[in-house]
Amino acid sequence: MLTDTLKKVIADSYVLYFKAHSFHWNVEGSDFAQYHDFLGNFYEDVYGAIDSYAELVRTLDQYAPTSLSRLLSLSSLSEMSSIPDAKGMLTELKRDNDMFLAVLVAAYDEAEKASEFGISNFLQDRIQAHEKHAWMLRAITK
Repeated sequence: MLTDTLKKVIADSYVLYFKAHSFHWNVEGSDFAQYHDFLGNFYEDVYGAIDSYAELVRTLDQYAPTSLSRLLSLSSLSEMSSIPDAKGMLTELKRDNDMFLAVLVAAYDEAEKASEFGISNFLQDRIQAHEKHAWMLRAITK
């Protein structure tokens, strides 16, 4: 069901956002400035889409998740309990972004099947944004 997948998109977005933001706070090393800036841009982009995802759920007459525990239960991304080094942070973010892309594509496919073309258009733009993030993360982690 499209709304269930959109709720998963919201949940994964929150985990991805928080992880990138915490990495932004805690990154260290000789490339600190570049990583700090990259992570800042990344988490701002992810966070900037969350409200729109929730509003898409509401346009389908469903409710968006209302608790952190519910978001964590819906998310396929895992929390971090330790602080990795800079390379570990970016490798983790690359893995999570790739997983998130798969959820976005699933939501897009469901929106297309449901003839919810406004939703699929929005998701297509978000897929493109996360494909660009994937490219940058691949380049950084090589």
